[in-house]
Amino acid sequence: MRGADITSDLDKPEIVWLGDDFTGAAAVMEVLTFAGMPSILFLDTPTPEQLAVSKGFKAFGIATMARAQPPEWMAENLPSFYAFLDGTGAALVHYKICSTLDSSPRIGSIGRAIELACDQFGASAVPVVTAAPRMQRYQIFGNLFCGAGSEVYRLDRHPVMARHPVTPMREADVALHLAEQTDIQTYCLDHNGLSDPARLRACLDRQGDAGICTIDMSDDRHERIVGRLLWEGRQKNRFVVGSQGIEYALVAHFLEAGKLTENAPPKSLDPTSRMAVVSGSVSPITAAQIGWARQNGFAAIRLDVLKICSGEAGRAEAELAAIDGAKSALSEGLIPLVFSAEGPDDPAVAALRASDTDPAVANTLLGQSLGRILKRLIDDTGLGRVVVSGGDTSGLVCGELGVFALEAVSPTIPGAALCRARSNTGLDGLEIALKGGQMGSQDYFGWIRDGGGERS
Repeated sequence: MRGADITSDLDKPEIVWLGDDFTGAAAVMEVLTFAGMPSILFLDTPTPEQLAVSKGFKAFGIATMARAQPPEWMAENLPSFYAFLDGTGAALVHYKICSTLDSSPRIGSIGRAIELACDQFGASAVPVVTAAPRMQRYQIFGNLFCGAGSEVYRLDRHPVMARHPVTPMREADVALHLAEQTDIQTYCLDHNGLSDPARLRACLDRQGDAGICTIDMSDDRHERIVGRLLWEGRQKNRFVVGSQGIEYALVAHFLEAGKLTENAPPKSLDPTSRMAVVSGSVSPITAAQIGWARQNGFAAIRLDVLKICSGEAGRAEAELAAIDGAKSALSEGLIPLVFSAEGPDDPAVAALRASDTDPAVANTLLGQSLGRILKRLIDDTGLGRVVVSGGDTSGLVCGELGVFALEAVSPTIPGAALCRARSNTGLDGLEIALKGGQMGSQDYFGWIRDGGGERS
């Protein structure tokens, strides 16, 4: 079923994407924008008026929370997103997944997302590129390896992902991981195939039944090869799946082919002490960032998660306590950092598990509360810059803030740029950074305070 043309009055975008979480969706925008392909990210299917702001942009995306949803939610919601993106006439349609492959048969199923896409875009080979070498994500002979600090681990042995509270990784072979989520045939285009032009194209020149082809990528040369493979094959294989490694690969190919020229890195924004941070992440990486912040001008304010989940009265009490603590910190010249837990071993995590609260419900309540806290702080104190830590948390917080789109304006680490918000609720122009829980340097919050910008 071909999507209705929605871009008659706009330039057709070259690339559109659907993110399965907010921080990941923002990462795609960042890669393209900073490479010289201006892009914008919508936080839901845009209205005609909102879509009009994409005029002049080369690409745009839509963020969802599919990564935290069951297959039933996907069946109900993804078809309309796919039809909308199909109707843009874009050369490539990208379903953006996490570079650490966060998914399972019951939560965030990538396999189910691909099945639904085949209904919209037709049965063919679906390229899957999870790797992003410049982010320490490598696929080698079908297996995904991910960095943590200075070390690189096979996915199922990664210190964060093997202990993920919702989708712990038990399998590093990407094709085998996806095979648990769908009956579609899965296979791999490995290193050897990347060096064999005939095999390279044959892996994706399938007719009839759909197939899922995971593609190795571990260095700059592979990026250029994969980028060329995806772009030159866009008519037969228009729908692609993967991390922002897809955009890194496309940019590498565009540079080699002369479609893009090297772009000067964006400048940093001005530093500020008038900002706030909220975190719903339980990652040890975020815990280290909170520890650094305590020693460097931030006031760490614990949000009572059990009260958040105890009912309306307890939730209101916990939110008010956090707001009061944050305002007090601001009055003392400190930057408030409202957090739910410091790492997976935080007593709050164990206490929540021991309660009767469903984890998915708890995550939703927590994200919404952090959003209301942040909105109140912005409204009452005029803050112009904020940070949200946690992929699922970011989506819920942005919903509470009334933000409908983001534009990347200053880089930090790959995938967590400082952005400018588009909003119809008085927050237009708000500077906001969305950071996945397992992402970022130890001083990331300070980096945003100082205005972002590339580091040597």
